[in-house]
Amino acid sequence: MRLVVVSDSHGDRDILVQLVAHYKDEVVTFLHCGDSELTTTDSLFQQMTVVQGNMDFNGHFPEQVVVPVGAQKAFLTHGHLYGVNFDLTRLMLAAQAEGAQLAFYGHTHQLACEMHQGLLVLNPGSISQPRGQFQPLGGTYAVVDITATDYQVQYYDRHFEKVPQLQFKFKRA
Repeated sequence: MRLVVVSDSHGDRDILVQLVAHYKDEVVTFLHCGDSELTTTDSLFQQMTVVQGNMDFNGHFPEQVVVPVGAQKAFLTHGHLYGVNFDLTRLMLAAQAEGAQLAFYGHTHQLACEMHQGLLVLNPGSISQPRGQFQPLGGTYAVVDITATDYQVQYYDRHFEKVPQLQFKFKRA
């Protein structure tokens, strides 16, 4: 199963349209971790699961969603309600309480990917307004491939090019 995880597009609808078009011939699940700054009625969101970000004033998206991904569950939230600027403890506890094996969030505009006690915790970074060490890439998103034994994570820039140093593989619990 393949997931395309994006966040913090901040009104840049064109990049989301390009992202969906880029993967149109693949069977993927699109997940948006909030701050799209688009409305809930936007036709683009018929193709992706979206949550509310702290800058989403035009829509009434859910604050969090649990998405079935095969036999697993992904917990999707923006992160601002869980204090992700400071640490990930509250986010991880919320995901675990939902029985999730994956936790996806945004808000910080900085990509992050790690395993915590069998939980894959991932921030795709911002596709439009990146911050931090990888800001020069101009924006990032993540593709998560779930196999029977592991999670394979590959980050891409906003031109759909792989970022070679941002490739990770974790054993599933």
